[in-house]
Amino acid sequence: MGKRAQLLKILQDIRASYWFLPTVLVFLGLFLAAVMAWVDRHAGSLPISLPKTFIDTQAEGARTTLAVIAQAIIGVTGVTFSMTLVAVSFASGNYGPRLVGNFMRDRGNQLCLGVLIATFVYTVIVLRSVQDSIDGGVAQYVPQYSIIMALVLTLCCVFTLIYFIHHVPETINVSRISATVGLALDRQLRDLIDRQPKAAPVTAWPNGRANTTLTASTSGYIQTCNFERLTNLATDNDWFIRMRPSIGDFLTQSTVVFEIWSDGDLTGNEKNCIMDCYAVGFTRTENQNPTFLAEQLVEMIARALSPGVNDPYTAMDCLNRLSAALTLACGYHGGLSPAAVDRVDYPRLSFYALFAASFPQCRQYVTPDAITRKHAISLLDHLHDTARPQDQSVIKAERDALKP
Repeated sequence: MGKRAQLLKILQDIRASYWFLPTVLVFLGLFLAAVMAWVDRHAGSLPISLPKTFIDTQAEGARTTLAVIAQAIIGVTGVTFSMTLVAVSFASGNYGPRLVGNFMRDRGNQLCLGVLIATFVYTVIVLRSVQDSIDGGVAQYVPQYSIIMALVLTLCCVFTLIYFIHHVPETINVSRISATVGLALDRQLRDLIDRQPKAAPVTAWPNGRANTTLTASTSGYIQTCNFERLTNLATDNDWFIRMRPSIGDFLTQSTVVFEIWSDGDLTGNEKNCIMDCYAVGFTRTENQNPTFLAEQLVEMIARALSPGVNDPYTAMDCLNRLSAALTLACGYHGGLSPAAVDRVDYPRLSFYALFAASFPQCRQYVTPDAITRKHAISLLDHLHDTARPQDQSVIKAERDALKP
């Protein structure tokens, strides 16, 4: 149970990887080759049979057909991979390097690469099984049904290539990028609000300093934390646990991660159980970290309004996404609110923290551009009118700061 945070991190890394889905499809291609080989060996027992014109391919023709398919598919695969690298490089240079993960996680790109490589692997395996008749008793063997399946997969690859050529320009469209980031931010906020505790805490926290402090064992960014496991440990052992850094904060080997109030000293195994509840990685990720998504939109605004680009309409689109997320944060099912703290305390996202990571961060870029500044003030006016009374003061202050 204690290793669940590390497992979650591994699953998140796999989700963000470019290799997992293509690898799965390659194994499916190998499996399909084995299935079709069985079908060819037991063709006589099939309930139906194909017309003879479909299954009269000779060994030389079969070998040539499969070789042409394999060569064409691997050539197209190289082209698609090159196009993907160009798209990623373009997006990284123009919209920000932290957006590369969005392209790596794109299921369309992964699926296209996987279908092409899986078809190549399948064709090579089938090609190996074709043999000519040899004097001495070896009969000609042509896997007719496997060849038909290879032709079907080739047709699938043609449609996959058509989809890929359509999909790549879509993925680097700036409006699509901002929409993808904005929708991910909305989704995380909804999930966070839905999981907010509804009841008030019933346990009073102890006074005084913590009995035990645990420092980070390695440097890096906190990528995930298993708060459910922390709560179970605190409840079962009558502890009070406070996590000091937030998800996404950078840790050094001297950073205090946990403070624990307990009746006695913790054993080494108990300390390990607590430390196993969080995972550290090389970079910040969007997992359990909505502010990281807001900062991506701010970075897009900064680049759009830079002197070399000067694209106010992209900046306005990103401001729309930030405004939509903030409206959600203060209006969806009561909005973000101070969560009830029982035995585990950690930095929770509030409306003020989310707002501070959005409009105030891009004020220096928005202010010099009259079009974008006017649009930002309009969004803040609408947000002020729809926000909860306790959130209106910070919105008004930012609106006044933007006014000329």
